[in-house]
Amino acid sequence: MTAAVHSKSERIDVRASTPVKQLLQEAARVAHKNVSEFLLDAGITAANQTLADRTRFELTPKKWLEFQAALDRPVSVRPKLKKLLSESGMLG
Repeated sequence: MTAAVHSKSERIDVRASTPVKQLLQEAARVAHKNVSEFLLDAGITAANQTLADRTRFELTPKKWLEFQAALDRPVSVRPKLKKLLSESGMLG
């Protein structure tokens, strides 16, 4: 979603220390934006990256075949792992 698609009707308040505010103001100035535009653009980019990293991944065709082969391999018995997962942990 891009900010340009929807009208701006909501407000987001942010508190920052003086050095952080000055840093953001300088970065916004260098980017030829006001602080709100700078923060909104950076926030949208970060949000899209955060969500993309958790919802999809891309592989080359070769890597996709290797991934499918790994999923199709029969499960190998790992006695130490089985024991570890069947015992109670420190928290219960």
